[in-house]
Amino acid sequence: MKKKNLHELIEQLRKDPNVVYWHEIEPQEANTVPMPDSLDVRLKSALVKRGIASLYTHQAAAYEAVRNGKHIVAVTPTASGKTLCYNLPVLQAIAEAEHSRALYLFPTKALAQDQKNELHEIIEEMGVPIYSYTYDGDTAPGIRQKIRQAGHIVITNPDMLHSAILPHHTKWVSLFENLRYVVIDELHTYRGVFGSHVANVIRRLKRICSFYGSKPIFICTSATIANPKELAEHLTGEPMTLINNNGAPRGRKHFVFYNPPVVHSSFNIRASATAEVNRLAKQFLENGIQTIVFARSRVRVELILSHLQAMVKDRLGPKTIRGYRGGYLPKERREIEKGLRSGEIIGVVSTNALELGVDIGQLQACIMTGYPGTVASTWQQAGRAGRRHGDSIVIMVASSNPIDQYIVQHPEYFFDRSPETARINPDNMLILVDHLKCAAYELPFRKGEKFGGLEVEDVLEFLTEQKVLHYRAGKWYWMNDAFPAHNISLRSASQENVVIIDISETANHRVIGEMDRFSAMTLLHEEAIYLHEGVQYQVEKLDWEEKKAYVREVNVEYFTDANLAVQLHVLEEDRSEQRQQLSLHYGDVSVRAMATIFKKIKLSTFENIGSGPIHLPEEELHTSATWIELGEELSDIDAPLLEQVLIGISNVLRHLVPMFVMCDRSDIYVVPQIKAPHSGRPTIFIYDRYPGGIGLSEAVFERYDEMIEKVKQWVENCPCESGCPSCIGIVEGQHHLAKQRIIAFLRQLLANEKG
Repeated sequence: MKKKNLHELIEQLRKDPNVVYWHEIEPQEANTVPMPDSLDVRLKSALVKRGIASLYTHQAAAYEAVRNGKHIVAVTPTASGKTLCYNLPVLQAIAEAEHSRALYLFPTKALAQDQKNELHEIIEEMGVPIYSYTYDGDTAPGIRQKIRQAGHIVITNPDMLHSAILPHHTKWVSLFENLRYVVIDELHTYRGVFGSHVANVIRRLKRICSFYGSKPIFICTSATIANPKELAEHLTGEPMTLINNNGAPRGRKHFVFYNPPVVHSSFNIRASATAEVNRLAKQFLENGIQTIVFARSRVRVELILSHLQAMVKDRLGPKTIRGYRGGYLPKERREIEKGLRSGEIIGVVSTNALELGVDIGQLQACIMTGYPGTVASTWQQAGRAGRRHGDSIVIMVASSNPIDQYIVQHPEYFFDRSPETARINPDNMLILVDHLKCAAYELPFRKGEKFGGLEVEDVLEFLTEQKVLHYRAGKWYWMNDAFPAHNISLRSASQENVVIIDISETANHRVIGEMDRFSAMTLLHEEAIYLHEGVQYQVEKLDWEEKKAYVREVNVEYFTDANLAVQLHVLEEDRSEQRQQLSLHYGDVSVRAMATIFKKIKLSTFENIGSGPIHLPEEELHTSATWIELGEELSDIDAPLLEQVLIGISNVLRHLVPMFVMCDRSDIYVVPQIKAPHSGRPTIFIYDRYPGGIGLSEAVFERYDEMIEKVKQWVENCPCESGCPSCIGIVEGQHHLAKQRIIAFLRQLLANEKG
């Protein structure tokens, strides 16, 4: 059978009835400028040997800005040569003065390893004794001393900087005395709690640099987000120059939204997205089109991989299609990356591990199993397809998941708006106090000293009262034997975390993670299905007193969802807006929660296939919230109907809010109350699920009008008859007119607001 080329397959796909939207991105020629005259001749020669005779406009702009002493954030698409934005000025500085040092921060070990390899190749071509090393948990003790003393470029991650480098800064004197540049790659990953922690780690880094007499320039690179300059400034505390004049070439890109056919019309349940992905990928692979398939979990990766290998093994051979996910050995990963670049491997099935900038060359087709969760992440994955010349295609196959359905039915939401705003709150008191402890351990605080521009004497005095610090002769000293950074995770805002221990036969009681107590109530109760890096685990035992959850690896076709009985009390109101039929508020709340019951929900159909009780004590959380309080006219309907309306709107908000404020669904909670204790009025609360809040609910307050309009559109456009998991949800005793009543309610609400 004659193979079809990509153009023929694209034309064939255009006729598929399940294609609901087709978007074309026009090709772009390269925009280049000559190499800067100031560039060291050895560096210039090394680049020419690698086929780089000129620079893209964004690379040249970044180089010049950094050379002029400016902090920069470079924002260009995937595979546009962002690494040269930092490698050029860093290598140039070391070539000019060999004592110069640089610190590279990458969010993952795999990415750090990949960038090290590319950097080494340039250094080798230069023929200059520049030493670059990765410093992470896998670094052998014998090499660590060499890195501390002689490493020109230290490549690490924020967790290692926090717990292994800053607390031991006296061993890193040559790095801190001569630190010229700090590179922060994949800036967009530093958001929410993680970003808030990392901003404080950067404050500590700058404090230590100041002690040793250095003032590094920050070079950040990011995928496309709405606020890269603002995020970089919040993260580093420095004024930033934005570089976004992308000069890299690209071929024509076809971006296709594909919606599997409906198999259950009443509940709007569709055919399996995984089965459709397998079918589409098979067509491309059989015709020799190099293809990447993205899946949301490791389990899904392995399922798709085994299906595809079985489908095409007689024609292509199983080694031509490989999986790529967390848990693979570094050697396997390098082998797969190399095979993709050389073309020996024509298909790869990956989790979002390949979303970040690991070099795998440019493929011709990308198929996503469901919406990746954010606009930014979707563009990152889409960027994996698209050679610099010639066509490429990206297909997003929607599942029955509400967010997927919203995206494919509202393509303008995805294509017409900028990606999400990434938010951090470094001044969250719980996070800040943790890092002040670490900073005091590293260096005593002087009277009048600020931390990241903040006045912190009140907090230091509080820590003195708690006998954590000791004040003497105008300075605060650490007075505990314990080493604070070891007990502080950059991934959580809670101080009392539940440790997750894998007791599977092959795991040997290995700690695989931790979770704050509040989340643990609904995600780590006994019999819960817990996902870690895409692997499913069942919680065998939760020892609440000892804060330990024992889990065992399983492979099941369901997930668990726990009910949380929540009581909310308003502590303080910071902002308020009066509307015609409602009032909108933002402030501090106390949340008292008790997990009561959990349900087992089938992955493919969202059916409830079982349930059980949860026996855990009540927990209390102080956080920030936005709440919507209905006026008399809107709430003057019978109680059962009012309850259905509030639950239905809350269900939609639960899915919509993460899309607007760039967070995971578990970062924010939506709770409806028929009669809120503080006012007696029907109210919907949207609160940050982290102590003290990290700014998510405040973003909801600011974008309320846009959000409520989208809620109405979502419910109106859902093709179900009377409510389904993709819109208002299904509530026990739900009236067949519930959906129509909610639509009428939302129309009335918006008409009143606009009237």
